[in-house]
This record gives sequence, C-alpha cells and structure tokens, in this order.
Amino acid sequence: MKIKIFSMGGTIDKLYFDNLSRYEVGDPQVAEVLKEAEVHFDYEVEDVVRKDSLDLTEADRQLLRQRIAASPHRLTLVTHGTDTMVDTGRALKGLPGKVIVLTGALSPYRFRQSDATFNIGCAIGALQALPPGVYIVMSGRVFPIDHVRKNREARRFEEIP
Repeated sequence: MKIKIFSMGGTIDKLYFDNLSRYEVGDPQVAEVLKEAEVHFDYEVEDVVRKDSLDLTEADRQLLRQRIAASPHRLTLVTHGTDTMVDTGRALKGLPGKVIVLTGALSPYRFRQSDATFNIGCAIGALQALPPGVYIVMSGRVFPIDHVRKNREARRFEEIP
C-alpha cells in the first residue's frame, strides 16, 4: 500500500515573518510530520500549489483533480487550507475507486501548539479504513464531503444534513 499525498498549501505550511501576520506558504510540511512520527508505510508527497486556500482558483482545483485521476494509487491525502477545503473536496467527487481525504490545520505546523500533526495522523488512519469517496478529516472527526461545512466563528468543521 502506498499513500499519495498532494499538497495545496494553506495554513499548515505557512511561514510567518512578523506580528502583523505577514506570511508566505512554504514547503509542504506533511513529510516532516510523518518523518517525526516514524511511520512505517510507503508514501509520496507531490507539491501542487503553494497558496492560501482563499487564493485557490477553479483551475487549481482542476489541476489537483487531474493529478489525482492520473495517480495509480487508490489512497490519496490532500493537505489544504481550511477556508475553501469543502469547495475543493466537492470538485474532487466522482473519481472512481479513489479514497480521497482532505485535511489541514487551523494553526501552522511550525507553531508549538498546532493541530497539524493530530489532523494528519487522523487523516492517514481514516484514509486506510474508508470506502471510496471524498472526505474531510479535521479535529478527530470524519465528514463525507456532502455533509460538512466550516464554521469560521467557532473555528471548526461541522456536520450538515
């Protein structure tokens, strides 16, 4: 089993330079998380774009969809900014035989108290147990893509009917 990981940028990969929140999206951090966790499964990370999710375009989403479709791997993890994660997940629906899990972080991985490591670990576990489809895994919860939204005020994802 090999897990293909696509990085779209987002908060999980952000580098902050000052207290005024000047930042850039840096290298994908998911490989560092997995290295520190000393995982024992085969994976490959592909950097697709390095953007805040609010800056993603439909062309970016279609590029990701094309790369996932072209991948021979059934299990796909996408690291992504949380603001438009649901939009991207919905753009990935309908890829036959693929289990696609999107995850991210509300705080950058480089911050001492980031949720990135927990979210990535939960996403990897869920990815291996779920049937084909598209899901968001955040804060220890698994959401089918058609039944989730981000509640920005509460800083969490929520199930919707």
